[in-house]
Amino acid sequence: MTVLALARPWTRARAIGWERPAFALLLVATGALYLVDLSVSGWANAFYSAAVQAGASDWTAFFYGSSDAANSITVDKPPASLWLMALSVRLLGLTPFAILLPEVLLGVASVAVLYLTVRRRFPARTALLAGAALALTPVAALMFRYNNPDALLVLLITLAGYFTLRGIEDGRIRWVLWAGAMVGLGFLTKQLQAFLVLPVLAGVYLYASPRTLRVRFGHLFAALGSVVVAAGWWVAVVELVPAGQRPYIGGSQVNDFLELTFGYNGLGRLTGQETGSVTSAAQGQHWGYTGIDRLFSGDFGAQATWLMFAALAALAVGLWMMRRLPRTSAARATLLLLGGTLVVTALAFSFMAGIFHAYYMVAFAPALAGTFAIGAGMLWSRRRARWARIVMAVAVAGTAAWAWELLFRSPTWLPWLKWVVVGLGAAAAVLLVVRAGRAAASLALAAVLLGPAAFSLATLTVPHTGSIPLAGPGTSAGAALPLASPASVLQKPGATGGGLLDSARISPALAARLSVGGDGYTWLAAAMGSNQAAGYQLATGLPVMPIGGFNGSDPSPTLTQFQQDVAAGRIHWYIGGRLGHANGGSNSSSLISGWVVGHYTEVTIDGVRFYDLTKPLA
Repeated sequence: MTVLALARPWTRARAIGWERPAFALLLVATGALYLVDLSVSGWANAFYSAAVQAGASDWTAFFYGSSDAANSITVDKPPASLWLMALSVRLLGLTPFAILLPEVLLGVASVAVLYLTVRRRFPARTALLAGAALALTPVAALMFRYNNPDALLVLLITLAGYFTLRGIEDGRIRWVLWAGAMVGLGFLTKQLQAFLVLPVLAGVYLYASPRTLRVRFGHLFAALGSVVVAAGWWVAVVELVPAGQRPYIGGSQVNDFLELTFGYNGLGRLTGQETGSVTSAAQGQHWGYTGIDRLFSGDFGAQATWLMFAALAALAVGLWMMRRLPRTSAARATLLLLGGTLVVTALAFSFMAGIFHAYYMVAFAPALAGTFAIGAGMLWSRRRARWARIVMAVAVAGTAAWAWELLFRSPTWLPWLKWVVVGLGAAAAVLLVVRAGRAAASLALAAVLLGPAAFSLATLTVPHTGSIPLAGPGTSAGAALPLASPASVLQKPGATGGGLLDSARISPALAARLSVGGDGYTWLAAAMGSNQAAGYQLATGLPVMPIGGFNGSDPSPTLTQFQQDVAAGRIHWYIGGRLGHANGGSNSSSLISGWVVGHYTEVTIDGVRFYDLTKPLA
């Protein structure tokens, strides 16, 4: 195949006989892989599971994404991902399987969309390789089985890229409108993170669209309107409804969704100035080292960077090979879009000083897999040229060497595997230089995919819980903590555990004891922070008020509001414990704690301090 042949579009008539069965097999295998022991992680991120529980039992909580069915406060994200899980729970009942099943389906759909994106301009084998590489990326194997918002975000931004490329093919405005709608829905999933792809989508469309420059700009402004409509309808409702008639906006210090968008979940993520967070850039605290090598360091590297060096080389070589294609080449636009998404997102993650977790890297997993596959396919099509064989050999050897380093960081897990990967890489490199045949291709694929595949399989069989999970062979609750975190922030109160990053684990006996008469209260209990509240809420099935939201630093409720709720008999128990209030957050939770301790009877059950808010001290 010549490079110029890539300019021809794929049609159904040109589909190879084995292609559709192979595509179906890819999707079935991905679904089966992700369904393996799906409930092993239990409630996974209990913070979101509790919100799903609330949304499945109350439509107001469903719409706003409330943490509890009594609608005291929302989670600190928009609710789009919660909607899918809550609907699943309404259909199947409240179980970990019902909560996580939509995430698996989102993963399968993401693999399918990436396949279709690549296949429109490249051979079936290239598209299959892209889909398989995505499915076997460890962080994808983690997040497509986890209840964080990232799985839905990945599908939406992948769809946005697909629709943008369709618009480049025929110049019709409807495709860019669909692309804008996907980005808007991405905003309702994870706010401004969805906008990281906007410069790439707009830039590639502006460059490669067949329409005149004036029409291209017009299409992009229309697409921007589509973004605003898809995201803005929900935001408008939240902003227009009086604060007293809706739950408090979690993560905001002033009960305003726009403040949350541009502050704690927006620019604060880049600068580290996140009011109410547990760290402060002004105090020299960050969520890990920032720099060009951040994503390759420590635990981060094994999440998604196995094919990173090969993908970056593929991007450079692929664009050089396509240098003579016309401006409107959809094949080059595909590589530009995928490669640009990879580079822009990776750079943003590398230098953001605010909250950053390793699992965020799933956002560029489709772009990485697609870029790698396209470059590999193009080089293979030129394998008769000695330079192409040398480039492939170097890429395979370098990828195998990087896999050795990543596997070396888990020294007690399959210690022999790194030697197998290096041996396969060396053998493949030699064969590629001598003669690039099927044996060389098979060895090369084994060398570059064996490491991430093994890491992904290990991810499926161990529990991952809490707010910051890590892919890999070990459990990941509480991994990748911020540097210089205040000790008080990470304190785990009580014998049952729980705190800022993970939920309390409640025995059935304790849950039953606390639940006696619980139906007579608006909230069975009030607990410090969303994660501690989530554990009790999931165990009892009754609303539990998260005082202060996720970090315990939101002014929800104020001391006066809490006192009014207690006086009205709306809350039965207060659960002891404390969280820090770093970086300028509200101290309402501390005031509430002090007031309760000074006015109500303490009861210790299973090593946890409770206060019966119906029994004031004499």
